[in-house]
Amino acid sequence: MSKMANILSVSPTRAPSGGALAKVYQSAPVLLLPLIGLLMFLAVWNGVAKSIDTSLGQFPGPAQVWEQAGVLIDEHNAQREKADAFYERQAQRNAARVAQDPSYEPKVRDFTGAPTFIDQIWTSLYTVMVGFFIASIIAVPLGIVCGLSKSAYTAINPLIQLFKPVSPLAWLPLVTMVVSALYVSDDPAFSKSFVTSAFTVSLCCLWPTLINTAVGVSSIDSDLINVSKVLRLTPFSHLTKIVLPSSIPMIFTGLRLSLGIGWMVLIAAEMLAQNPGLGKFVWDEFQNGSSESLARIMVAVLTIGAIGFVLDRAMLSIQRFVSWDKTSVLR
Repeated sequence: MSKMANILSVSPTRAPSGGALAKVYQSAPVLLLPLIGLLMFLAVWNGVAKSIDTSLGQFPGPAQVWEQAGVLIDEHNAQREKADAFYERQAQRNAARVAQDPSYEPKVRDFTGAPTFIDQIWTSLYTVMVGFFIASIIAVPLGIVCGLSKSAYTAINPLIQLFKPVSPLAWLPLVTMVVSALYVSDDPAFSKSFVTSAFTVSLCCLWPTLINTAVGVSSIDSDLINVSKVLRLTPFSHLTKIVLPSSIPMIFTGLRLSLGIGWMVLIAAEMLAQNPGLGKFVWDEFQNGSSESLARIMVAVLTIGAIGFVLDRAMLSIQRFVSWDKTSVLR
């Protein structure tokens, strides 16, 4: 009896280990399958790269791309050291000049070194966020209006269907001409190439958010509409308490699609507008034609894909945070 009691007293402590092992076993495919897919991709890439000879040499494999990624980071660090040394020398000169002449007003000049790969990543992110923000503040309110009013949707829908399939390559010349004509200043806050890229992104990522917002608002459950009528909610209360909470999943679906489209459009816009960024980096490396250019372009391609994935996951996290219905959030 004592042995049986000891066994029964010990057995409950073994349950957590079994539960933990079960959780690990269940999550193993989620962790291992992407890793297996990635390893298979690297193996195929390495094998195919060896059989492709281009005018610039052999197509780079994973090892060459990894090496050039390290080189680009080293170049960025070296450029930052040059910039720090430049500003330090400038500060010393200004301090000496002020010591000689207290009425002298020091002039701070910007470092004019070429932007590094890391700098151009931040430039591209800033540009796409500006274009995405402009498109969102136009598309979400307009989509709500279209969803609430069938007349408004009927009037705007032909314009949506007309401009939605237009390529960014078609918009870019028109945007360039308009910006050159209207954005005239002796001391502009932003370069014309940046404004051109940002507005081209806005025009192309406007439509998914507008369409999904209109669909989400128009498909609100009729029971919720009836509750709003029974409670006699004001139009503003109806919008904030019924319309927006119910349509948030569709709105964020449109925002995620728009951000992904905007990120793709930006690369082409930067190439053609010659706005500093990842697109211009790819174009410059293509024009450079050195033996390392292909590997550097592949670094940029992988970076563009990784950033696009992170942006999508970030939007998904925001959607999960603000949405009341967690089950409606797609992965």
